[in-house]
Amino acid sequence: MRLLTWNVQWCRGMDGKVDPARIAASARETDADVICLQEVAIGFADLAGSTGENQVELLKKQLPGYAAFFAGAVDLPGEGGARKRFGNLLFSRLPVGRVLRHALPWCPGADAPSMPRAAIEAVIEAPAGALRVIATHLEHYSATIRAAQVDRLGQIYREGDHPVPAKRDGPFQPLPRPVSVLVCGDFNMPPEDALHARMLASGFVDAWETLQPGTPHPATFHVFEEGKTACCYDYVFASEDLAPRLRSIRIDGANRASDHQPVMVELG
Repeated sequence: MRLLTWNVQWCRGMDGKVDPARIAASARETDADVICLQEVAIGFADLAGSTGENQVELLKKQLPGYAAFFAGAVDLPGEGGARKRFGNLLFSRLPVGRVLRHALPWCPGADAPSMPRAAIEAVIEAPAGALRVIATHLEHYSATIRAAQVDRLGQIYREGDHPVPAKRDGPFQPLPRPVSVLVCGDFNMPPEDALHARMLASGFVDAWETLQPGTPHPATFHVFEEGKTACCYDYVFASEDLAPRLRSIRIDGANRASDHQPVMVELG
């Protein structure tokens, strides 16, 4: 199973152009089975370069053969009764079981900008067995809020593999949530941050560190931005049971379709 995770900055490239088709083309080139995108927007004409386009629908049209699941952590009133949404979009061309949308802890302050954050969880029927994929985008400015969000991801992981109750009908239909999980996205923290270690302490391994031991994480953010320090903010974490199945990880350091770089992982 191949997975792509990418913060697409509302589909805005380093040339300032908002182009969902370009994002979709880059995603197709990876031949990923599961595509996890962060910062996908609907109705936000006040974002640089955007006209308020529905990027979820535009990306869906460009990715036929994939089922799409959106978690709009930000949901605000727009003009004429429309809604403005901003969040995480997960695509899968493999069968999908239960899908959950988790609101992450958020307590905004007056001293820095902040927005609600979410994690979208999908049970993927991968060739080697079902697993959960959780895609997220954590708080940027507040380490306190980000810490609470990291802790919540650990809780979500531990909710997996509970006994499946007896068969029921309708919305009470029970479906499994495997303990095996990949958690990916923009975590807004460098590898040396204590919260990275907290993720590992929750029962995860860092896919890059597992597959490339002793090799520093490549930069995934600010790679092409003058005056800013390039750093790694984007990760794929795996539950410890999946560590032996990790096959490869690659960062596309040349891609300029966003201010973040795509991260690709293959699982056996």
